Amino acid sequence: MEQVKTSLLQQALDALERLPPEDQETLVEVIQRRLVERRRAEIARNAAATLQAVREGQARYGSVDDLKQDLLAEL
Repeated sequence: MEQVKTSLLQQALDALERLPPEDQETLVEVIQRRLVERRRAEIARNAAATLQAVREGQARYGSVDDLKQDLLAEL
């Protein structure tokens, strides 16, 4: 499977190198924007899940020391 990924990556890099420099820069910018948007969506999903846990009473609050004690108690 790793060889397939490497091959696809190499194909993409080869295609990128055939583009004019301006198009290469545009492509890099588009990819960066998409990665940022993907991360924002992931953060939004995590926030929604956290809010849901708070609403359902499944979230716990406390200090870092409280967290350490809870984790040690589970051992």
